[in-house]
Amino acid sequence: MAIFTSTTQNIPPTAAVPRHVAIIMDGNGRWAKKRFMPRVAGHHRGVETVRDTVRHCLERGIEYLTLFAFSSENWRRPEEEVTLLMQLFVHALQKEVAKLHRNGVRLRVVGDLSRFDPHLQSLIQASEASTAENSRLTLTIAANYGGRWDILQAVNRMAQAQPAKLGNWTEADLAPWLSMSYAPEPDLFIRTGGEERVSNFLLWQLAYTEFYFTDTLWPEFDATAFDAAIVSYQQRERRFGRTSEQLQGAAEAGAPVSPNGTSADA
Repeated sequence: MAIFTSTTQNIPPTAAVPRHVAIIMDGNGRWAKKRFMPRVAGHHRGVETVRDTVRHCLERGIEYLTLFAFSSENWRRPEEEVTLLMQLFVHALQKEVAKLHRNGVRLRVVGDLSRFDPHLQSLIQASEASTAENSRLTLTIAANYGGRWDILQAVNRMAQAQPAKLGNWTEADLAPWLSMSYAPEPDLFIRTGGEERVSNFLLWQLAYTEFYFTDTLWPEFDATAFDAAIVSYQQRERRFGRTSEQLQGAAEAGAPVSPNGTSADA
């Protein structure tokens, strides 16, 4: 199992193309409302955008894509919409997994899956198993996921595994129990739809992630919009707590520097 660098403990390598992109796919309902269509039509169109985004990541060499599909707070939505979202999830798994597998995409689903019905849980398990050996892109769907839930479940599992270390636990002790321990922390976080908050998404993992907010609604988030987010990322100076002068000094000393200004061997 790969061990990934914690951005608060070590400085990770970076490059012009983010290794891991995390997205809150916001705006499906508003997209439908603008067209006098039911909200579920926006969700259906949003699935098409997911398909396109996966292709964009494959074309650009992005290794990890994490999508916030259903939060632990989304159960508060109208019952009819929640039911339709669950049906859409089942349909998407049945229709898309074979295509993901053919394209070398590994599928993971993170969150408290116990609340889903047994049929959906079985589909998730089968989908993960059938794509487990793929390595071209890891697509993670966060479903019934919450950042606080993630941290709490990790703490509880750590405490059960290492009770003797009570009072002396470290980040390294906790990291393996987080739901996305198999992936590096996101380099770029994108939220569509005009809202500017993280909404309980990947609270631990976003510590040093670059944020990008756009008014574009998720169903309209096409290749051009995706590339605009990448360009914005490439213009950031990723310091990880250091100063610009330190980065410049590293460059002058001959240390390899990534295209967005971070020492590549840091």
